Amino acid sequence: MANAPLTADDNVIDYLAAHERKGLLRFITCGSVDDGKSTLIGRLLYDSKLLYDDQIATLESDTKKHGTQGEKIDFALLVDGLAAEREQGITIDVAYRFFSTEKRKFIVADTPGHEQYTRNMATGASTADLAVILIDARKGILTQTRRHSFITSLLGIRHIVLAVNKMDLVGYDEDTFRKIEDEYRAFAKPLGFETIACIPVSALEGDNIITRSRRMAWYDGAALLPFLETVNVRSDLAEKPFRLPVQWVNRPDLDFRGFSGTIASGKVKPGDEIVVLPSAKRSKVARIVTMDGDLDEAGPDMAVTVTLKDEIDISRGDIICAGQAPAEQTDQFAAHLLWMAEDTLFPGRQYLMKTANRIIPATVTELKHKIHVNTLEHMSGKTLELNEVGYCNLNLAQPIAFDSYADNRRTGAFILIDKRSNATIGAGMIDFSLRRAQNVHWQDLDINKKARASAKHQRPCVLWFTGLSGSGKSTVANLVEKRLHDLGRHTYTLDGDNVRHGLNKDLGFTDADRVENIRRVGETARLMADAGLITLVSFISPFQSERRMARDLMPDGEFIEVYISTPLAVCEQRDVKGLYAKARRGEIKNFTGIDSAYEAPQGAEIDVDTSEISAADAADRIVEFLQGNGYLEG
Repeated sequence: MANAPLTADDNVIDYLAAHERKGLLRFITCGSVDDGKSTLIGRLLYDSKLLYDDQIATLESDTKKHGTQGEKIDFALLVDGLAAEREQGITIDVAYRFFSTEKRKFIVADTPGHEQYTRNMATGASTADLAVILIDARKGILTQTRRHSFITSLLGIRHIVLAVNKMDLVGYDEDTFRKIEDEYRAFAKPLGFETIACIPVSALEGDNIITRSRRMAWYDGAALLPFLETVNVRSDLAEKPFRLPVQWVNRPDLDFRGFSGTIASGKVKPGDEIVVLPSAKRSKVARIVTMDGDLDEAGPDMAVTVTLKDEIDISRGDIICAGQAPAEQTDQFAAHLLWMAEDTLFPGRQYLMKTANRIIPATVTELKHKIHVNTLEHMSGKTLELNEVGYCNLNLAQPIAFDSYADNRRTGAFILIDKRSNATIGAGMIDFSLRRAQNVHWQDLDINKKARASAKHQRPCVLWFTGLSGSGKSTVANLVEKRLHDLGRHTYTLDGDNVRHGLNKDLGFTDADRVENIRRVGETARLMADAGLITLVSFISPFQSERRMARDLMPDGEFIEVYISTPLAVCEQRDVKGLYAKARRGEIKNFTGIDSAYEAPQGAEIDVDTSEISAADAADRIVEFLQGNGYLEG
């Protein structure tokens, strides 16, 4: 490195031990585009003499090739590693850098400033203890300043450094700085930050980065690095109740059974009483095993294997908790949600939710409000778009063990995953369990589905008819029900038009309402199948995800997708209700096949084109399918 290397006389072991005992501060830099975040980090590393000589040589060479500062070193090139970033002069990805001073170790995440990459910024903030929010002194507080401040608050960061950068471009004017400081403190007051340190800096010139600047004698606070070295951001994870999400059941042989994972919070010692969730089985810790031998005590962030004094059935996904302070369990909760996908969030659509140790199906059942990042006001809305924040209720396929995010960031956080693309589409913070989740329980009934179906001499199922308006869904479904009725079978039909007169009369035809429409119908069909009926559902149901959600509600073999694949041109030709003509004239909005998408099924159990065969023949084919697969036997 540029600073003096160790000599042969130095005690390397003592040096490494002292280095290991230093505290670690994780912080992020964020703010609007071109506020100087990357330049600030580069200057910090350079002036602290924390760069190797070859890094400095590369930086000087890159400055000549890519630099934007004339003859001066372009410090941003140290962290703007992606080619696209160097070409555009903006940060796209999150760049992590480790450095150490005599007083502290640091991991800094340089996060993107552009609104398009807000999700990347949230990723960097999720593990940080402190945020350095940069503001261009010439521009003052911008929308991204407010957005990033709100997101850092939402993600549990309680310590802020407001670095008012480019003071050299405003003549190091104190009034400019004070005006920005006052405005920011007023905006941030409701965000719950414990400390806000406002520091005037010039990252390019090095003012107030390592030492106090003589060009701003009016500022009597600490320079940036001394502040970062001394700010108290003590984590209280060790004082919180013990939580160990089980990542792996360790069985190297018949004589050893341990439960491995990284401790999320609290401390544990041999002899401590624990409770395992969701089973609620209790035991005591026998050993704390690591590669380096058994421990007398373990705490947060330590990867350990715990053995218990009793044989308890524990699986990956369970959480081992302190016996006297277990986590809560719920399958419904309220949470803040940052939407991170180009595709819109629709309440009612099913996603996958990943917590510290589990992945389970989840549905946003209600978007209670959206949050305006500039004013923090609550706004009504039915959907969330990219980078929007909402407060919503979620319903899970199974209960999970959790703590509120305010109490424990490790066990109160989750992400949402798209089931088709496997992409991360949302980041959430659990607030509390919904009271109804504690009050509503499954009842074991004496008469079950099998008994009801047996009395009807049939196997229950749901025939889900999907296709464009005018394709013949309702006509074919009606004929199938007549055939089944003639055979003495017990049926019921849920038709799109009829259901909208009652159960779903409050819903319109937006994409969000279509999702909720199908969710309700899917739940109703499931109850009818539980009654032992053969249920016929005739809905356009244009989205694959909602049809998959309805399928997932049923046991294997009980959901039969019937695709009425009649082409759009034929459906328009029929146009019995005159709807296509109105849609073409713009009199009907969000009409499937015209200005709203229809996603054709992939691999439907039955495919029927009523432009090629008659409705009667189509009905016969469906009844033959039911007979051939044993649905009409009981």
